[in-house]
Amino acid sequence: MSALKILVIPGSIRAGSHNAKLAAAAAYQFVQAGVDVTRVSLADFPLPIYDGDLEALSGVPREAVNLKRMIGAHDGVLLVTPEYAASVPPLLGNAILWVSRVEEPQESRGAVFRSRPFAIAAASESRLGGSRALAALRLMLSACDATVIPNQLALAFADKAYNDMDRLRLPADIDALDALVRQLIETAQQTT
Repeated sequence: MSALKILVIPGSIRAGSHNAKLAAAAAYQFVQAGVDVTRVSLADFPLPIYDGDLEALSGVPREAVNLKRMIGAHDGVLLVTPEYAASVPPLLGNAILWVSRVEEPQESRGAVFRSRPFAIAAASESRLGGSRALAALRLMLSACDATVIPNQLALAFADKAYNDMDRLRLPADIDALDALVRQLIETAQQTT
């Protein structure tokens, strides 16, 4: 049996992003659990702001199809989101929206969300740790009929959460990430 494949997508492309660091820490935990991990940047999938008229005129952009196929090549997905104005940042929300519009032969629109589990995490310098963005992201994914595992991670005070090697330093944060990683692995194993 081949190794389970998990895709990790940070919802930020900012240099020094706390969420990119959390995505890297999660990828490391997946590797430690024996999982085949791919971590991508949304910068590699540049997409225009969603516009129904643009879609009607030009169709779904090739980069949305490529991102959908990347998601489809994995057994589970972890999205790590910043929190902007108590919600999901435009970069991640726009990517999800475009991917939900992809329709390929022998596959209905949005099937990529329905056929694999998703996990969500956020990192923020605030004491809420991005929990409002997680609520918004869970709602967005649920609207796409995605299975979002119950466990989630809201990493508070992210500016102080990492050591010099960019690993989580507090045992409670490490345990919370481990629980999220384990639950996504278990759920993905049940659905493959």
